[in-house]
Amino acid sequence: MPSLFKRIPLNSSESNIKEQRLLLIPRSQRQEFFLLFTFMTTLGWIGGGIASLALEKILRENIPADFAQNELLWYRIAKLIATSLFALIFAADQSIPLHKYISGWWWTFATAIGWLVANTVSNAWIAYISSVAASTNQISSQTVIFLGILSNAAYIFSWLWLGLLQYLVLRKYVKTGWWWIFVPSISYLFISISMLLVSWGENLIPVIHRHVILYLIKQGLTAFILAAIPAISFCRLHRKNI
Repeated sequence: MPSLFKRIPLNSSESNIKEQRLLLIPRSQRQEFFLLFTFMTTLGWIGGGIASLALEKILRENIPADFAQNELLWYRIAKLIATSLFALIFAADQSIPLHKYISGWWWTFATAIGWLVANTVSNAWIAYISSVAASTNQISSQTVIFLGILSNAAYIFSWLWLGLLQYLVLRKYVKTGWWWIFVPSISYLFISISMLLVSWGENLIPVIHRHVILYLIKQGLTAFILAAIPAISFCRLHRKNI
């Protein structure tokens, strides 16, 4: 005979607890994680940028004797070393709020390598498109717009490499996280849109302070978007049942 009474959970929050166990970032920790991840990403962006610029300046001013006849090659090496330092600082700062949920070491390694690969690929595409534009004697305004859009698209899609390497780390901890591959590209798409909007409104800024204010706004928006979109994405990931 079927029971006339439905089973009453012993704990009213039983379903919530079960759901939280399936989330990579539990709901109760989301706000703290978002704030900390945003802060550390911004800190990594600023700190890494300052450190890389300082290192590149030092390397450029101290050319080894072996590169005295080929300064251009040394400048490229200096740029690569400085970019590597930035990527390492940026990735390491992000790993601090992540180490409770995934391997911080693997995240640092994947993000640093992915950043270098994506940055190299994007620069190569932009240089190629620029060379095509420069080799054209007469170029119409429509062609300029097309090449600009193409260059921006190549830059955005190059960051799929970063997403792929980060996903290779995340797949050990989460299920159906393949869409993470597109997260960095989506971030840079929003960055491109925000930079376009800022450029449209730059005439509203006083000329005497325009350069500094625009620089701070662009850097701030870039850092925030690079933090906010991945942070939100982390909160949507579900942990594997172990």
